[in-house]
Amino acid sequence: MSSYEWAVIGAGPAGIAAVGRLLDHGIAPERIAWIDPSFAAGDLGKKWRSVSSNTIAKTFLEYLNASKAFRFSEAPQLPLLEVDPDDTCALELVADPLLWVTDQLRQRVEVFQTKATALYLENRHWQIKTTAQEIASKNVVLAVGAIPKKLDYPQLKEIPVEVALDPDQLAQLPLEGATVAVFGSSHSSMIALPNLLRHPVRKVINFFRHPLKYAVYLDDWILFDDTGLKGRAAEWARENIDGVLPDRLERYSVTSPNFEEKLGECDLVVYTVGFERRKLPATPQWGQLDYNPQNGILAPGLFGLGIAFPEYSVDPYGYGQYRVGLKKFMDYLDSILPLWLVYGT
Repeated sequence: MSSYEWAVIGAGPAGIAAVGRLLDHGIAPERIAWIDPSFAAGDLGKKWRSVSSNTIAKTFLEYLNASKAFRFSEAPQLPLLEVDPDDTCALELVADPLLWVTDQLRQRVEVFQTKATALYLENRHWQIKTTAQEIASKNVVLAVGAIPKKLDYPQLKEIPVEVALDPDQLAQLPLEGATVAVFGSSHSSMIALPNLLRHPVRKVINFFRHPLKYAVYLDDWILFDDTGLKGRAAEWARENIDGVLPDRLERYSVTSPNFEEKLGECDLVVYTVGFERRKLPATPQWGQLDYNPQNGILAPGLFGLGIAFPEYSVDPYGYGQYRVGLKKFMDYLDSILPLWLVYGT
């Protein structure tokens, strides 16, 4: 069985950051195992390319240039480099640089293109079972990503959120005359709603729990940075939700007395209600593990990073939120990796 000092499970933005920073901290490349079924920049590279980001290009570039091991200064002229640094962009422009960085890192560390299925702690090493083989590592970083949450309305045919956010995929659906329910008031909601209204649907009914929240840019920080609307989604929402509702769009609170009646009018449904952690490798010794949201620790030598294990922080006004975003993952890693390096098994 191969044995390593560090294993990183997942090759999305958080997994990429973890491998890069471990190399930056002097961990020998041959002592790092990187495990992922596809090495395709996670769901960002596979499912969300067409989505308009709520993050400006400059912030993505700060992530890409943060790790010396990324060698991003050697990258070819990529379209992201041509975007106004203060503008948001489609995630496709971020996915391609992530794939370029992934290729650089794969040439250095030990790569296992497989899926991790279980973790056991034995003799101060984690035994990592995969669909292909077993690997041992003193320390493990879980960067497994997240999947869209769903609600339970089985009478409605679901349009997957990744389809609702992709105009090309959405155009392939027979939407003429349909009434579509959209649950949520998130960034994704404010992209899905106009996408649907560009089609000959009968109407779209948006069900929500709370008023919209907008990010506010202050001197050196952002109020509602992780929960407020930004970019094009915010512009559309201000004009069309908190302004004048477009034709064929209705909105109702889920606590409205009209909720059941209006839901009964719908044929199709889109759930834009957030994300939940992807299923972790099994840990039979303890059952389901959770993490400390201030330092990412799950167990001795076992750590979590990324959208599955986001940092929780409180802003200067006392508002707490989970921090999600490429640069936020890198910043969080910079603050906790020194602890991880001494907290291992």
